[in-house]
Amino acid sequence: MALVSQSGEPAQQPDAAKAPGQLVVNDATTTRVLTGDEKAAALLLALGPDYGKPIFDELDELEVKQLSRAMVRLGPITQEMLDDLMVEFVTAVSSNGSLSGNTDSTERLLLSFLSQDKVDSIMEEIRGPAGRNMWEKLSNVQADVLAAYLKNEYPQTIAVVLSKIATEHASQVLAVLPEELAMDVVQRMLGLDPVQKEILEKIESTLRTEFMSTLNHSKRRDSHEQMAEIFNAFDRQTEARFITTLEENNRDDAERIKALMFTFEDLAKLESSAIQTLLARMDKKELAMALKGANDAIKETFFENMSGRTAKLLKDDMEVMGPVRLKDVDEAQGRMVSTAKDLAAKGDIVIMKTKADDQMVA
Repeated sequence: MALVSQSGEPAQQPDAAKAPGQLVVNDATTTRVLTGDEKAAALLLALGPDYGKPIFDELDELEVKQLSRAMVRLGPITQEMLDDLMVEFVTAVSSNGSLSGNTDSTERLLLSFLSQDKVDSIMEEIRGPAGRNMWEKLSNVQADVLAAYLKNEYPQTIAVVLSKIATEHASQVLAVLPEELAMDVVQRMLGLDPVQKEILEKIESTLRTEFMSTLNHSKRRDSHEQMAEIFNAFDRQTEARFITTLEENNRDDAERIKALMFTFEDLAKLESSAIQTLLARMDKKELAMALKGANDAIKETFFENMSGRTAKLLKDDMEVMGPVRLKDVDEAQGRMVSTAKDLAAKGDIVIMKTKADDQMVA
């Protein structure tokens, strides 16, 4: 059910038959076909704030305004009309069979109600490094890559960029900039005044078109990185089996993949603030299951990032569990890693695994 208006001629008779996909409003004086945005407005009003809010959260400002206007103009909706709308919606969804969310299906859906230029812009954002906006995306670009680009910019521009990205990442970029330039940037950051909105938008636009776009389209994905993600999705036994076999056949490839993998053990290398954010998002029973199979050092790291009372309760829960299946532990640990990756994608924490060492920066 598209959010964009669909044109429809009013029926000539109050009792006119409904064509497929049309919802007809009947009262004593008028007969009309609800447009696409009016159908969406009626459906969201019926869902109410509890179920409608998650949908609104996925819409941009223009879509929210369009739906709001449709809601204001909607007028009375009878129970029969609402029933028809629900049947139409469910029929439209179920007739498509099983769903598969991927790049192609998402792009086709967006093209049904947005222009090609707008869709290209949205898909470019999605395909780029994880993050909710340009500055969070830059915080996920390797420090040496970002520094190589910024060193050709004016020191004042570099100061503005570094003031907007994550502080931990800014320090890493500064560390690899030429020393004289880095000190100039530091001085400018210390005296940086609020940047005018127009200038900030121009910098963002330049970064998006000249840097991020080039980075996204020119950089082929590393096959070892892709394989590391596949290995991350394995259960513990399958992962060990593949790694062992790969080590026997090609130790260099095995070591590169292991260096790129983000595992449960790597969670303990996050900064305390990131661990605490992760703990706050975890279900307590699942956390107990995940830590049940961890070594003592990892357990202690997580206990240290809890209050004494919370740690004691968790230890009691783990003890009450008794023996648990390795498969259940692996699954809980895998979900914990997935939660950490989701948090990183949203910009709540930053996960960075450098080639120099395996330390995690949050």
